[in-house]
Amino acid sequence: MVDAEVSLRGWLFAVVRVLLALTAGAALGLFVGNLWAGLAATLAMYLTFHLYNLFRLDYWLNHRSVADPPDAGGLWGDVVARVVRLHRRKRFHKQRMIEIFRELRRSTASMPDGVATLNRDHEIIWFNRTASRLLGLKRKLDFGLRIDNLIRHPEFVRYLHAGQYGSPVVIRPNVSEPTWLSIQLVPYGEAQKLMLVRDVTRQQQLEQMRKEFVANASHELRSPLTVIAGYLETLASDSSLDRDLRQPVDEMRRQAERMTTIIQDLLVLSKLEDDESEIEGAPIDVIALITLLRKEVLARGQRTGEVLLNIESDATLIGDETQIHSAFANLVENAVKYTPESGAITLRWWVDDDGAHFSVADVGKGIPAQHIPRLTERFYRVDEGRSRATGGSGLGLAIVKHALQRHGGRLEIQSVEGRGSTFACRFPSHRIAPATARHEPQRVRA
Repeated sequence: MVDAEVSLRGWLFAVVRVLLALTAGAALGLFVGNLWAGLAATLAMYLTFHLYNLFRLDYWLNHRSVADPPDAGGLWGDVVARVVRLHRRKRFHKQRMIEIFRELRRSTASMPDGVATLNRDHEIIWFNRTASRLLGLKRKLDFGLRIDNLIRHPEFVRYLHAGQYGSPVVIRPNVSEPTWLSIQLVPYGEAQKLMLVRDVTRQQQLEQMRKEFVANASHELRSPLTVIAGYLETLASDSSLDRDLRQPVDEMRRQAERMTTIIQDLLVLSKLEDDESEIEGAPIDVIALITLLRKEVLARGQRTGEVLLNIESDATLIGDETQIHSAFANLVENAVKYTPESGAITLRWWVDDDGAHFSVADVGKGIPAQHIPRLTERFYRVDEGRSRATGGSGLGLAIVKHALQRHGGRLEIQSVEGRGSTFACRFPSHRIAPATARHEPQRVRA
């Protein structure tokens, strides 16, 4: 409000000055006998005055770091004062931004994790010292370069271009060094990304020790359990066994079989985890495989519900048949365990533009949403009591996850409480041959 009043007074003063100058010019013209000549001379002098003030302002704007602002009065003085205030405000904010940026750089430099920023083209904008040390980046030389040209690890490149950054990717950049890095991208701004890098070598070493311990312990326990199971089998088949001891012996046999199953699953899982590279394999007749799985369910004679085969393609899957059979069988086994006798299980195989897919859908009790992200963890159980009653090892979905990863696939789980669950295996297109035929869904009552 005050600035508006000052501006108005300045303009009024300028108008008054113009009128006074024109009056003086008219008087001078009448004195010399030429009115227009007097007015023209006055306007020329007034224009020269303004051009001179404009020149002084322009000179100061171009040399404001070394020159003082021009000392002008009237409207020019108001303009210069406003420009000076804007310049000082801009310099203050610029200095403040520099201080904030320096503080940000000092804080990120002291972080134990590496931090780097990438633009929309995955080019490096900035990185801190930790990122430089962990990734081997060089200041000034690597600015503006694409991150996937500097970190060529296949898993990181796939992670970078996949666009799904909900969880980090763990890589070993140099096979000659025992260093493991966890890298996660966080989108921000206009298609920019913040890359967080953490050294997880210690965690990976501990995980490797755990895997080796589990594998060694499972291997060592297998032989004693085989002996125990054999003696229990002999006792159970002995007709002279005391009737009071028969029930405890049968229970011991069941528990020994359960422990044997757990150890076998641990050995399978350890074998899958030992080599996480993508497997090549050979063509697998998926139709014959899932048909065999259905026959195995029927042969048990334990359920009276309906088993549906929905085969929409005769495409073959390139992979390891033993691992794929194990993965599919675990999904079918889970569906059988948790589907009521009056329910139905649907095994579906199809191919689309996204690749090949195998799913197992049931109409069981469903899984609460908070448990779904953890289902593929070792020994994780949604319902501890019910899981023990069904005799599961708690390792089936972990085996499925690792088997699919070795084939470049993934496991997707969808479930609604009270309505059932669907477990889908997704395989990339390079794992299949194009579908050439379609089959009508087959329905078999178990």
